[in-house]
Amino acid sequence: MAEFADPNELVAAAHRAHHEGYRRMDAYSPLPIEELHEAIGFHNTRLPLIVLIGGIVGGLAGYLLQWWASAVAYPLNVGGKPFHSWPAFIPVTFECTILGAALSAVFGMLALNGLPQPYHPVFNVPRFTLASRSGFFLCIEARDGKFDLSRTRAFLETLGATEVTTVAD
Repeated sequence: MAEFADPNELVAAAHRAHHEGYRRMDAYSPLPIEELHEAIGFHNTRLPLIVLIGGIVGGLAGYLLQWWASAVAYPLNVGGKPFHSWPAFIPVTFECTILGAALSAVFGMLALNGLPQPYHPVFNVPRFTLASRSGFFLCIEARDGKFDLSRTRAFLETLGATEVTTVAD
């Protein structure tokens, strides 16, 4: 893990690391840096598809529950309306669609981000507490296909980092 003095150095280092072929890396900063996600090489997420499927499943479940309750399980003739009176089902179907999409968004985001994660090895680095105040860090993970401890450490030192630390599990 390399520490940098300012966000511009962090973005430049992330660009260079991505250009060198490192793909499993993460950056830590006390403030949002707009260019950083492109520099790290984040790709499109599957979350919109998960939310769409959750919304469709929620809407279908709400509609089918109403149809089953009014036309199959308890067919009551109310005011001469047909048992399968779909216009009356629209509000509940809409609400179930929103509920399904919202729940799938929350749980999908948690699953895709690997959360909750109460422990991470970077928490053992003494200077990492600065990541929430004034530090800018780039961490290349050992899972990366190009990772070699000595070569990766030497590469991080060439990026102009103020300090390079090995993160132990």
